[in-house]
Amino acid sequence: MAPYMFLLCLCLLGMCSFCRGFYIPGVAPSEFQEGSALDIKAMSMTSIKTQLPYDYYILPFCSPSEDTIRYKTLNLGEVLRGDRIVNTLYNFSMLNEVSCQVLCEKSLTSKQSNAFYERISDEYTLHMLLDNLPAASVFKNLKTGDLQYEDGFKLGYISSNKAYINNHLYITVLYHRLQRSMIEVSYRIVGFEVEPQSIAMDAMTTTAEGNKVLCALSSKGEPSPMEIKKDSQNSVRFTFSVQFKASDVAWASRWDTYLRMSDVQIHWFAICNSVAIVLFLTGILALIIIRTLRRDIARYNMRDEEMDETLEETGWKLVHGDVFRPPQYPTLLVGCLGSGIQLFCMLLIILAFAMFGMLSPASRGALLTASIVLFMFMGLISGYHAARMFRTLKGNEWKMAATLTAVLYPSVIFGIGFLLNFFIWGKHSSGAVPFTTMIALLFLWFGISFPLVFIGFYFGYRKQPYEHPVRTNQIPRQIPDQPWYLSPFLSSTVAGILPFGAIFVELFFILSAIWENQFYYLFGFLYLVFVILIIACAEVAIAMTYFQLCAENYHWWWRSYFISGSPSYYVFAYAIIYYFTKLEIEDFIPTLLYFGYTTVMVTGFWLLTGTIGFYATYFFIRRIYAAVKQD
Repeated sequence: MAPYMFLLCLCLLGMCSFCRGFYIPGVAPSEFQEGSALDIKAMSMTSIKTQLPYDYYILPFCSPSEDTIRYKTLNLGEVLRGDRIVNTLYNFSMLNEVSCQVLCEKSLTSKQSNAFYERISDEYTLHMLLDNLPAASVFKNLKTGDLQYEDGFKLGYISSNKAYINNHLYITVLYHRLQRSMIEVSYRIVGFEVEPQSIAMDAMTTTAEGNKVLCALSSKGEPSPMEIKKDSQNSVRFTFSVQFKASDVAWASRWDTYLRMSDVQIHWFAICNSVAIVLFLTGILALIIIRTLRRDIARYNMRDEEMDETLEETGWKLVHGDVFRPPQYPTLLVGCLGSGIQLFCMLLIILAFAMFGMLSPASRGALLTASIVLFMFMGLISGYHAARMFRTLKGNEWKMAATLTAVLYPSVIFGIGFLLNFFIWGKHSSGAVPFTTMIALLFLWFGISFPLVFIGFYFGYRKQPYEHPVRTNQIPRQIPDQPWYLSPFLSSTVAGILPFGAIFVELFFILSAIWENQFYYLFGFLYLVFVILIIACAEVAIAMTYFQLCAENYHWWWRSYFISGSPSYYVFAYAIIYYFTKLEIEDFIPTLLYFGYTTVMVTGFWLLTGTIGFYATYFFIRRIYAAVKQD
């Protein structure tokens, strides 16, 4: 246990270094006094139609002077997400309401007008921060009647083929009042709501008051919207209003409204459905192990001379001399197993941390950063266990196997990511990974993960191989003709349905969080689904391998891997359906991004589930053949 505890400490130190410490809600609130300065920061704008984030100031918004523009230092996860956090001119003070203040007036050239028109047509959403809380649009759930938040607010809208920009912001700041003493009062911000509106310049009058320019509607009723005419010059006045509302919400619970979901019952239904699938699989395995398998073992262990000898001529016992014969391409198999172990350990730990609230959404990018760092450190465990399996398979070139384990899945990520990055660079999107960040990622790969895999391989290869309960014959046994229903394609296709059925509901919410810019924080559900997935993949692989051995086919090594990895085929098919039914992507580059990143995720899912099923099958086979008396 000592090496694992030491590794866990290293992981914690690495995540603290990159994430700047865990964020546990309720620990470090910011307190303000009446009149304290409040400033709003802008984040990258996003669109579910293009999937390309852009820096806020790529459009000619009102901005400070160039020497006073300050970009926040980001962690690794924020950079990879395409976040860019910068200061703005939206400044005001605590509890001092603003009825209508002019931020600036912009005279847009034709090129700038076209840029606004294009972003509005692509339905871009603006994102802002106040005291680390994201700006939210408030809407009412028609089913429950509760108020819910939607991250960000629209840049504008299209009506009758005309583009209108939301140039006025109604800002509502919710605060919680703290009475420290009879005279000491402080306030904490617990909500940041923004209601955008489009107001034409001719519908608004302005007056100068000190160093501020105030505005007011020049006519009663609904003002005319501010149109952005394409291929022409436009003048836009950006304004905002601020109001403060007292709230009973405590600071530690201020994220609850953002993370509140109206479909929690769907998650419970999904959990119940997944549990039912696992119980069904467990019942099948119980039938196999308790009835069929135990009866077979008892029959094979009988030494009654009058027993019909034909009973010994069929069944899984006949392949005992070949069942542990090393498979084809053992180096590749070990590389896949090592990558799967690395992913498994990373997910198991990261989901546990997230479930206990240590990777809060308030720490943007922390989940992604911690996942990357933890994956690198898990190379030590993956190398160790892959090496033991490699020696068990009588492999000799352990350095080649270690290299393949260290580069197999990361090379897929870097290869696809590097290719996609060229297209993102061409679009001048903030989602493009900077060159310095790519160097940092390469350093993590070759400076941490690669050496740790080799260290794990070095010690794992010097350990004793796994002991097999039976000897392997020198001459391979001939495999009889196999039933049609045990063909590799059909068995993998059928076996993948049940594990996929246990996760597909949660998969929908994960895809929505990734591609539709929604909050996802139900990691308790996700952890349960992950555990259920482990059980389902293990049980499916064991059941299908048992049927295969009963048909006297001892080539189970790769078959078990592909059978338990088959849910990934359905995940990819579901991602295709999701693309056509839920997303509004039309351009080539967003489509390329979607399927490129989906390929990375599905490949990782295949390695993960395949490894789970392989090890479950391997230990199951060792167990059943150890229970049979051999001549």
